[in-house]
Order: sequence, then C-alpha cells, then structure tokens
Amino acid sequence: MRRILSIWFFAGVLFSIYGLMILTNGVWEVWHPPAHHTVLEDLHSSIWWGAILFVIGLGYLIGFFPKSKTP
Repeated sequence: MRRILSIWFFAGVLFSIYGLMILTNGVWEVWHPPAHHTVLEDLHSSIWWGAILFVIGLGYLIGFFPKSKTP
C-alpha cells in the first residue's frame, strides 16, 4: 500500500536547509565582517532569520513526519 507524503513535510525540509544555510552565513559574517558595512549590521539579522526559519522547518518536520500505520 502506498502512502502519500504531505507537502508540508517537504516544506519543512526546505525551510530547515535554508535556515541552516542562512544561520551559518550569519555566524560566518560575525567572525569575518564584510568590507562594506551596512547601517543595521549590528542587529545580525541573518542569524535571527536563519534561526527562526530553521526552528519553523523543524516544527514542520516533526509535525508532518510520515507515521507508519499498523494494520
């Protein structure tokens, strides 16, 4: 019997991957600041948005993880 995977499971995978990539880039920019500074650079928005996106993705992954049906 075939099971159908929820589209939200795949959305969780993508959100988690993108969040981890953005978070990693934000941490990298803290240790190696760019040559051209921006006005709001001290807020570290890439760290915040990467972490938020990663947590949302994990929530979707846990919530919509395919469950095995017992006959």
